[in-house]
Amino acid sequence: MPLVAEICQFLDSFAPLILAEEWDNVGLLVGDSRQPVERVMTCLTITPASCAEAVSKRADLIVTHHPLPFKPLRRLTTDNTPGRLLLELIRAGIAVYSPHTAFDSAAEGINQQLAEGMGLIEIRPLVPLPANEAVDLGSGRYGRFAAPLSLAEVASHLKSLLEIGGLHVVGPDDAPISTAAIACGSGGSYLEHAIRQEVDLLITGEASFHTCLEAQAHGVHLLLAGHFASERFAVVRLADVLAKEFPTLTHWASEQETDPLRWFV
Repeated sequence: MPLVAEICQFLDSFAPLILAEEWDNVGLLVGDSRQPVERVMTCLTITPASCAEAVSKRADLIVTHHPLPFKPLRRLTTDNTPGRLLLELIRAGIAVYSPHTAFDSAAEGINQQLAEGMGLIEIRPLVPLPANEAVDLGSGRYGRFAAPLSLAEVASHLKSLLEIGGLHVVGPDDAPISTAAIACGSGGSYLEHAIRQEVDLLITGEASFHTCLEAQAHGVHLLLAGHFASERFAVVRLADVLAKEFPTLTHWASEQETDPLRWFV
């Protein structure tokens, strides 16, 4: 039976924490590194629903994409949601690990998986790390399609890949798309890098209204798949990655977490 420390060591090799953004809170956030792990759950976010699921299914470790806690807490009480969830997990003896932006940027991370899933070739980091830190690593991705597609065709492919019913689009359906950048989650801040690389399209989870206007002004089209959809698929796959590395584990991706946003048609 592996220890929490052994799983953390593997996760740090799979998604090196050096790739995490400076503002992020990653690594082992809750728990005893010497604790044995028999049951592990992955999730996008620890919510009341996914927390209750982990407790009821007797998880020993949660690997969550979004950190808990994310921001520093002055006190740990039940007066706020992060404190309440943390206390529940601590009482149940459940450790918490978050790779977050390290997983976004890893060689086999979320942005790479999205880029490959969309059929991009010649894939490179959108924001490379300094050369003395890592080779061919960095945040975001960009590449080109083997043949130009229309924006509508790329949008349809993205919907199918992420199994979603709709997405927001900035740009005309018939716009020709030869190159695209990828930034999962709340990736509107990567627009300036997409502009710098002169790509035709930025695919991300969400972006502000003013970011959409700025993209339009620079002739960069956008596909906004939703924060949840742009990342959730990868934590499902991560459960299988852990199972392959640690065959004795009972593993699953949370069955209770859902996108808080839904389409009303």
